[in-house]
Amino acid sequence: MGLLKDPLIRAWAGASGGDADYLDFLSRSAGQAEWIALSRVFLPQFVEVEGCVLGDRSYDPINFRLWRSKLNGDIASIEANLNQFRLWLYIDIDDDAESQANALALAQDIAGAWRLSLKQAFPQKIFDVQATGTVDGPVVSFTTGVGCTKAH
Repeated sequence: MGLLKDPLIRAWAGASGGDADYLDFLSRSAGQAEWIALSRVFLPQFVEVEGCVLGDRSYDPINFRLWRSKLNGDIASIEANLNQFRLWLYIDIDDDAESQANALALAQDIAGAWRLSLKQAFPQKIFDVQATGTVDGPVVSFTTGVGCTKAH
């Protein structure tokens, strides 16, 4: 996503003389704690449980057992239900077209980072990582692909 696609960043860069970049913006807007938390959004940890690869934040043993029972142990369905990052739950996204497009572009960037993280964590597996626009807002999700021979 281009830095100047967001109206707030565009206004900030204009006010700073136009020489500012994303690092300048973040250094003025976010502290170390925000940087650390944000890094986990783009580079989450993963766990493998009973053949399912899950984001560590979405894994809870009791919840996993409930979904496994409800979905009759179907790994793809379990992963599809548990591995969803609903961006719209964590950031406010205005209803205008520009904000919606920027949010989807952000979700696509997150999905790209997840692809790399999953490939590094599970080089023998194939993953389907998606950034999808929904009525509510963007969702980043992943499932283990068929064959599980290599990541892409």
